Amino acid sequence: MTKTVDSYRFIGGITKRMIKSWISMEQAGDARKDIPWTPLAKPLSECSVSLISSAGIALKTDRPFDQEGERRNPWWGDPSYRIIPADAKCEDVRLYHMHIDPEYAEKDLDCLFPIHRLQDLAASGEIGRATDRHYSVMGYILRPEQLLAETVPALIRDLRADHADVVVLVPA
Repeated sequence: MTKTVDSYRFIGGITKRMIKSWISMEQAGDARKDIPWTPLAKPLSECSVSLISSAGIALKTDRPFDQEGERRNPWWGDPSYRIIPADAKCEDVRLYHMHIDPEYAEKDLDCLFPIHRLQDLAASGEIGRATDRHYSVMGYILRPEQLLAETVPALIRDLRADHADVVVLVPA
């Protein structure tokens, strides 16, 4: 029996058609598809691990992600990022992503930002440690030029300053 994975199962209507259209426009062998692979230089149990979420999470005391810009132009998304401290709790943060129901994260931050599960892994010795800072960006950015040119290099600088060996990307 052959099993088929339906990557579009939870996407409907125009969004489903748009994504399928974009995928069909990609060229075979496109260099942008090449994913660099670097094996870990040390065991995971000795690594410092940081999280990056695309859920648009920010501390309530921090500047919110720009939702008005996206309402005016759905092709645009706030390309900035926010720093989330390792001790953040549900009541400390707010979800600004317009395509995600915030109700679940308000009850359990780990469903979109598994910061406490990461701490559990550190406590059990599965990882060396969780970094003191973690990060969130706005997902669903349909024009990522500014994100790639400005935000990603800044994130890399911060991750290096945090001495992160491993980054766990948490898609929203």
